[in-house]
Amino acid sequence: MTDDQLQALKIAYTFMPQSIEVNKYEYGEDYKRVLEQIEFVRAVLFELEIDPDELGGEINPGSTPNSCY
Repeated sequence: MTDDQLQALKIAYTFMPQSIEVNKYEYGEDYKRVLEQIEFVRAVLFELEIDPDELGGEINPGSTPNSCY
C-alpha cells in the first residue's frame, strides 16, 4: 500500500459512522452489514498498526476536541 492509499483509507474512515451510531432504525436491515464493514476497516487499520480511534485527531486536528485526561 502506498502512502497516498493509506492516507485515503484514513480519511475515508473518518467519514464512516461510528459503530455506536449504527442501528436498525437508521440503517434498516443493512445495519449488520454496515457494522461488519466498519469492523473490517478497523481491523485493517489495526493490522497496519494504526489506532482508528486516534485518526480523527490526526486527519483533522483543528476540529478534534481536546482530551479530558
